[in-house]
Parts: sequence; C-alpha cells; structure tokens
Amino acid sequence: MRDAATADLPAGIHTVIVGIGDLNGILRGKRVAAAHWPSVQKNGIALDNSFFALDHASRQIENSWTGDHAGCPDLHIRPTGLLRPVPWEEGVMFALGEAMEQSLDPSPIDPRPILQRVLARASEMGLEIQLGAELEFYLYDPATGKPTEERPDCYGLDRAGVLEHVLQPIRNQLTEMGIPVEQSNPEYAPGQVEVNIRYGAAQTAAEHALILRGMVKQIARRHGLRATFMPKPYPEWTGSGFHYHHSAWADGKNLFAEGGKLSAMGYAYLAGMQRRMGESSIVAGPTPNAYRRRAPYSYAPTAATWGRDNRLVALRVIEGHDGAVRIEAREAGADANPWLLAAVQIAAGLEGIVEGLEPDAAIKGDGYAADDVIPIPCTMHDAIDAAKGSSFLRGVLGPHMVDLLVKQAEQEHALVEAQVTPVELERYLEAM
Repeated sequence: MRDAATADLPAGIHTVIVGIGDLNGILRGKRVAAAHWPSVQKNGIALDNSFFALDHASRQIENSWTGDHAGCPDLHIRPTGLLRPVPWEEGVMFALGEAMEQSLDPSPIDPRPILQRVLARASEMGLEIQLGAELEFYLYDPATGKPTEERPDCYGLDRAGVLEHVLQPIRNQLTEMGIPVEQSNPEYAPGQVEVNIRYGAAQTAAEHALILRGMVKQIARRHGLRATFMPKPYPEWTGSGFHYHHSAWADGKNLFAEGGKLSAMGYAYLAGMQRRMGESSIVAGPTPNAYRRRAPYSYAPTAATWGRDNRLVALRVIEGHDGAVRIEAREAGADANPWLLAAVQIAAGLEGIVEGLEPDAAIKGDGYAADDVIPIPCTMHDAIDAAKGSSFLRGVLGPHMVDLLVKQAEQEHALVEAQVTPVELERYLEAM
C-alpha cells in the first residue's frame, strides 16, 4: 500500500476504485481505468456536488448548499491516503478521495473535513485523539430477509465456526486492505456479529470504519449473504451499535490514564461528552430506525449516564494498565456516519477539558433503573428538536451540515410516520 496521490500502479492493476463517504457514510465514486489513473491523480474525478445530499434511496435532500437551485455543479474527488488492494477482485485497487468544490475549497457538506477541523483543535491543545471502533451488523438471507441463524448464541464458538466462511474473509481481506481488524464474534441475536478495529489516530480510525462498512457488504454478497448496518432490523432482537473507544495521547503517553485509572483530564472529557450527547443525537441516530434501538435493557442507552465497566450506561469507562484506559461511547447506532460521529464526540470531550467540567456520579449496576439521569432523545422527533436548538452542533458541523441532517431526518421521519405497518393491519383490520 502506497500514497494514492503519488503512487504508480503495480503491474497487473487495471482498475482503481476512487470512493468517498456521503452524508450517511455510504461509499460513492467511480471506477477508473488504469490508463486514466495519472490524470485522476492530478485532476481527480468529477461528481455532481449534490451527491453529498443523497438519502439512502439516492434521492436528493433539499438543503441550503446545493441542489437544483444551485445547478448541481461538479466537484472534484482527488485520491488521498493509501492505495489499497481489493483482495476479492484481481487487478483492482481502492483509494479514498477528498472533495474540492470548483473554488478549490472543501465542501461544507463533506463530513471528512469536519473531523479534520476538530482534530486540528485537539492538536493545538497538544493532544492526539485516538479511537478504536466496534461495529455490529446482521448477516441475513437475501431470499427471506431473515437472519442466517434461528437462535442467539452470543460469543458461541460453535456459531462463530458456522459463520466463519464469511467472517474469515472479512477479517483477513480487510486486513490485506490495511484495515486492522482484531477480532470478530457472534453477538446477542441470531445472525448478528461484531467486528473490532484496532485503535489508532482518530482520522484514520474513522476512515477504517467507513471502508469496513462498505467492504463488509461486498464480501458478504460474494458469499451468498447480505450484511446490514441498519440499527434495528428485527423488532424481536437486539439492535446494532457503533461504539468508539476514546483516549488522548501526547509523547507516547495516554493522558486519560493515571495509575491505571481515569485521569482528571479523562473525567473532564467524559463530562463534555455527557453534556452534549442529547443535542448530538441526530448524528448518533440519523434515521428513525435508530431510535427503535434505544429502549430499556437493550444495551443501547436512554440517558447520558456513565459507569466503570458497565454496559448498561452510555459512556463506559474501561480501566486497567495505562495504555488501555479509555472511554467507550455506546449511544450510536450502526448507521452513524463515522466522520461526523467522531467529530461531535471529540468536540464535546475537548470542550469538557477546556471548561474543566466534571461528570455526574457514576452509575453502579442497572443504568436503566437509575434516578436523576440526563435523558437523551429516544425518538427522531425529539432528536430533530434537540439539533435545531443546538449552537454546539452548528459550531462543530457548520450550518449547512446541520441543515442537511435536519432536512433528511424530517424527510425520513415523515415517510416512516405515514406508513401503516403489518402489525397494525394484523391487529385492527378485521377487528375494527
């Protein structure tokens, strides 16, 4: 793997995929013929700049930056980062790109530079934020739309073996792409699995999470299954989360650690995350389905709580040797955009450090039964209201991105609310 912006293509490579993550963390881009690669390195590929404002069904979301009113002009995606092999496609490589408007300025609705700005602030404070990502998803049968298994077998090695024909290629082939996948395991529902990515610099960690989500779907399809990062695809089973593990480093030292315990800086960062979690919910849960996951005893939080090694709270403090001390943020659904999620969580934590905030008392035991907690939105409607009133969110994401997120959320909320569900028909059609 080499720098995509300057690397010559190895012998035998005929195609380079140039991709970029959109509003919802979906990889979009073009496949480039090898003969055209030098031109793409210099000039990039051209895409309609409204692609950043597409919803999950590729419909344009009305917004204040681009669209029909602006004429949908081109922007240019230039390859950046690493040129990565695609192990399941002989002769094909992949490169993420960075987007530039025709003015050569970044697009205000490109998620990637938003995280870059937050990390620049961390750097000014003398901090390198490191993240480790855990992503949960379901493997399902494309013919039935149902999970591959009929019963849960959390951490079960027998179940892991049954799924190994898919999970082994996911681990090994993503590692070949430079995504440091450490481990995988069956989760709390049939067909649900978790994949862990080794921690690293925040920008790289978000990039790895973005690529992993796109490539897992491709790998599963090649083995006759489908993968979904939908937060709550099956009402009877647990939802899928996206957990970032946070730590702050300088000169090779974990500044969140002091004698194997969370340091004063770590507590301040934790308090900042706790304070801003509710108004940032539209980032952690960008679709109505994400809020079906937030329910008592679901392993998804309903309040901005924290505790030590406690999975029934929103912010789990993990202690031990100094290199392992960290804060796990558990509120996000698997559909969250990796760039935006990292940006709002880190910005909140940095704010906590600057202001010297202190968190509420730690929750011991059952986080769902705790009193005097700070609730977070458990419906899309409440998340939209919280986002609209948040000066913090506008300061981190910018007004155009907040406008776009709110418009998409309103659109999705209205679409879902307008449906008559099969459950309603089953219960009421004949009875009423």
